[in-house]
Amino acid sequence: MHIRVRRETIFRYAEPVKAAIQKLALTPRNYDGQHVLDWRIDVDRDCRLRACEDAFGNVAHSIYVDGPLEALTTVVEGSVETFDTAGVARGAIERFPPELYLRETPLTEADQAICDFALAAARPSDTLSKLHALVGALHEALVVEEGAASGAVAAADVFARRRGAAQDLAHVFIAGARSLDIPARYVSGYALRPDAGAAIHAWAEAHVAGLGWVGFDSTRGASPDESYVRVAVALDHLGAAPVRAAHSGGGEETTEVKVSVARAQGQFQSQS
Repeated sequence: MHIRVRRETIFRYAEPVKAAIQKLALTPRNYDGQHVLDWRIDVDRDCRLRACEDAFGNVAHSIYVDGPLEALTTVVEGSVETFDTAGVARGAIERFPPELYLRETPLTEADQAICDFALAAARPSDTLSKLHALVGALHEALVVEEGAASGAVAAADVFARRRGAAQDLAHVFIAGARSLDIPARYVSGYALRPDAGAAIHAWAEAHVAGLGWVGFDSTRGASPDESYVRVAVALDHLGAAPVRAAHSGGGEETTEVKVSVARAQGQFQSQS
């Protein structure tokens, strides 16, 4: 599938700021499930833009803008050809052994309720079947809140209230998988969703010996297919956040994100 993505991020400041710094994890990489055809980043101010790889092998860009400025707009857009690999993420850049992704973070720590749920759900004997059982059980147990998450929420809190945005459900799956001693990690990206429009999306990947990293989306209870664009991976949302921003002076800031995801048959849009 040929998918085109456009994301516009607008930061507005209560008072003009002296300088602004942003770290962007918004550029996808090639792997067996996708081929990046073209990709570009535009900033509406003169700035210093530097590309690098972060610790996890994600493409990252840092932006430094001198003020004074009242607003800053970044537009990222490009085209990706995607393929259905049954969720298997072969050919991706790997910087660490799978065991690193057993490490808990404050957002992915499993409490007793998550441990008990994962143990009860993952009854099959083989790892892949355990993971499919877990993602299916979470899909049935948790209510998906559409739209962008309001902030980072710990997996235990999400599970306790039985609802959350895509990134929240990804954290719960990761916590459950790690409680079963299965390495798991967070994935940020996009998804074409004809029922709810274009989405900034998040899911998880878990490592299966002999197979590699396999994606699992608790919002669907299934593995990603060709309607997904994979952008960045990390231990949790904070490590793979699309934009991390800071500024000097200027008081409070507000953020507006506009996303469009298009394919040959049509286009879906969402705003937040």
